[in-house]
Amino acid sequence: MLGFRGHFSTKSRRYSTTLGALRDARAEWRRAQAAAANGPEPETTYVLAHWVFAGTGLSDAEAWLAASLEPAPGTEGEPTRA
Repeated sequence: MLGFRGHFSTKSRRYSTTLGALRDARAEWRRAQAAAANGPEPETTYVLAHWVFAGTGLSDAEAWLAASLEPAPGTEGEPTRA
């Protein structure tokens, strides 16, 4: 009678794969199928090439809103610090 110590290798181990590898392969296949159905995705880079000076300070509406706000009680108009 032959005795085996520990594990012995079988041919099936060479062909074994993990569920993670199967999941990754399936996801890649689905991406490829979707890309083929929708056509190639265009590679687009948008560049902001025109700047305009908008001015400084508050607009009339912002100035009115700031003037209409009341300071918090007990601060006497001083800015509050968090």
